[in-house]
Amino acid sequence: MRLGRLTILACSMSLASSATWAAPATSSGSVALALAGVVAPYSPLPAKEKKAVAAFFNGDSNVSYASKIIVTADKVVCRASNVDITSRSCALTFGGNTHTVKGREANAIFATVALAGVPPDGAAGTIYEALSKLSCTFDPTVIKDKAGGGADCSFEPGN
Repeated sequence: MRLGRLTILACSMSLASSATWAAPATSSGSVALALAGVVAPYSPLPAKEKKAVAAFFNGDSNVSYASKIIVTADKVVCRASNVDITSRSCALTFGGNTHTVKGREANAIFATVALAGVPPDGAAGTIYEALSKLSCTFDPTVIKDKAGGGADCSFEPGN
């Protein structure tokens, strides 16, 4: 009888942890700024908004842009091989368009997605970091206050 209860408990905990991994997640402050900062250059944002996001990410809080900026991506899927250690890439999907980056840029995106708390996954010599439904909002007036606010992101870990 005890073995049956332990099995049910173990299965329940396993399902609960799986649900936690798939639950929507958020980040704010410097992590949100970094996440949007590595995704924005490849997004379909207007050039002026990309420039503002790049300036914030580069440490310049005196950006002359007053409106809120929203950086979105449908999916970000990064792969790094632990067999071919030179292989790393990320596919960023915006609407029907996918932009693939490799090397240093992919590594920066991979590391930033991990920094945002997305759990890694792996199979057959490849480590994955993936998220979907990314939406990051910048409020330039709050960022200028230098009080830790003004950047917030929400996303779903995994594909």
